[in-house]
Amino acid sequence: MIELRNITKRFGGVLANDHINIAVEPGTIHAIVGENGAGKSTAMRIAYGFYTADSGEILVDGEVRGIRRPFDAIALGIGMVHQHFMLVDTMTVAENIVLGAEPGGSVRLEMDEARARVRALSAELGLSVDPDAFIENLSVGQQQRVELLKALYRNARLLILDEPTAVLTPQEVEEFFAILRKMRELGKTIIIITHKLAEVLSISDAVTVMRDGNVVGRVKTNQTSAAELARLMVGRDVLLHVEKGPAMPGAVVLSARNLSVGGKGARSGAISAVTNVSFDVRAGEIVGIAGVEGNGQRELIEAIAGLVNPALVSGELVFEGRPLAGLDARARRERGIAHIPEDRHRRGLLLEFSLEENAILGVHYRPPVATGVMINEREVKRRTADIIQRFDVRPPNPALPARALSGGNQQKLVIGREFELPPKLLLVAQPTRGVDIGAIEFIHRKLVALRDAGCAVLLVSAELEEVMLLSDRLLVVHKGRIAGEVDPATANTTDIGCLMTGAQRG
Repeated sequence: MIELRNITKRFGGVLANDHINIAVEPGTIHAIVGENGAGKSTAMRIAYGFYTADSGEILVDGEVRGIRRPFDAIALGIGMVHQHFMLVDTMTVAENIVLGAEPGGSVRLEMDEARARVRALSAELGLSVDPDAFIENLSVGQQQRVELLKALYRNARLLILDEPTAVLTPQEVEEFFAILRKMRELGKTIIIITHKLAEVLSISDAVTVMRDGNVVGRVKTNQTSAAELARLMVGRDVLLHVEKGPAMPGAVVLSARNLSVGGKGARSGAISAVTNVSFDVRAGEIVGIAGVEGNGQRELIEAIAGLVNPALVSGELVFEGRPLAGLDARARRERGIAHIPEDRHRRGLLLEFSLEENAILGVHYRPPVATGVMINEREVKRRTADIIQRFDVRPPNPALPARALSGGNQQKLVIGREFELPPKLLLVAQPTRGVDIGAIEFIHRKLVALRDAGCAVLLVSAELEEVMLLSDRLLVVHKGRIAGEVDPATANTTDIGCLMTGAQRG
């Protein structure tokens, strides 16, 4: 269906694709896997016309084609669904689908024709999407179906999907995979860019593995395993499960009682992101929070960290027996509350600052890092070198700006700084988002080690498998409320998925 031959692409001094060759058979689901920076997204963006290769050629249906912009790809029957949906919230499903390819003339749009075609496509694939529904009223899973319909409306024969299950519940993933299998039966060709090896083994027919801008393997899915794929991706054996003994919970470190946090429109008291939440976190345990993103997890963590306007927070937060009300983020940090934010660029790093400067953020004003207005340069260098060495930050150059690091190494720098506090309570949101499989293994080990050292950990992750493996107790949230508590050692993903969507278990 499509073949990339000897594709090379540079961005300045960075070689993103180095004479790569990828061939995808028609009527198959083909997975492309690799660590961050391996070059997989770059290769697919070249196939879709976002980027133009420096050298090499693209063949579609066996013929060399000049794809220099998305318009060229669409004309050849190639569509792409991005990880972050490109939909207009205030428009209907049908309006979003035809945007840029409106039916009718320049004076009058034939929207009835568009709606009829959307209904026909939806019925053919069992998508169950209402053409007249507004995007802002749809779930994430339904919005993804709209993105699929948008590509199919333009007669796509080949669909490129970038991290398609990143924000779906387990039930939505199963429904989505059923749709992909149906599309394959209808003759469509699908390429999936993903890091979830279990899903790769479940859905794909063949896998291309990339590392450091090169293709290092191409295997049939039924002839490989997660361990082999991980080894190809990283270049060594990788531990694919979390090794941890039983928790030894101690005293209650954090207690939340009837906690509510305002969200959009909260100044008028109209909307709460978190509503009447109560729970405890003890020393020596990891309490996980599972839920579809956007159900109050971020607001909950930031409220505890002191990053939310106090006027929007009600209820009681008690840390080590003393209320947190009235304490700002700095005072909470001084008491031993560390925070690894979900958005490391906005909340965790100053990207233009050096690794040294980022390594002391939050302690830059107090001993031993500072005395009065003077920075202790020797202590700064010691602290930074220790974080770089213990958390394997690469490249190990403390003078580099944080922007120069890959996402995984930026995350390790943030984690190292927060561990250095040292924390009595660690608030950690999306600890491995955008992180390579090798770094995921490393971060998981560090979190378990911190728990075993007696720290209380409150963990939020959109990766259900991750939060189940790491947590000693698991809270499930839905629409800002705790829908239930489960034992991650015995719970199944179906029950958790039901709680995540507000449905009844069983």
